[in-house]
Amino acid sequence: MNQGLLYITRKEHFNAAHKLYNPSWTKEENDAVFGKCANEHWHGHNFDLYVTVKGHPNPDTGFVIDLKVLKKIIQEHVVDVLDHRNINLDVPFMHGKMASIENLAIGIWNQIEPHLKDCSLHCIKLWETRNNYVEYFGPQPT
Repeated sequence: MNQGLLYITRKEHFNAAHKLYNPSWTKEENDAVFGKCANEHWHGHNFDLYVTVKGHPNPDTGFVIDLKVLKKIIQEHVVDVLDHRNINLDVPFMHGKMASIENLAIGIWNQIEPHLKDCSLHCIKLWETRNNYVEYFGPQPT
């Protein structure tokens, strides 16, 4: 009997600083578009990260993925890299990119996806503030 896909989510948390600033624009242009987020002294967020994977349960364990394994992947490749860091300066996978929540979600996807076995990444949900979050479902076929 085909049981369809199951989705399972792991939540993690990290704190990080960044600023939104386009170096090819003037200070006035950056201030007009990014406001306080362009502050030259940076600003920080308490991020909540939800990583959802999908797959079929292993017949021996009942798991889509062992959550200890998923936690380790997220910890090593995302949280340890981002926590208490400056996203613009300290995070290799964000070098050369605007440090928006959208680009950060794509970067996180790219850090996690290659390490999954027997399941696939379904969604990255990244909460930046109580009111703002982004969901990324991976590259879409063109």
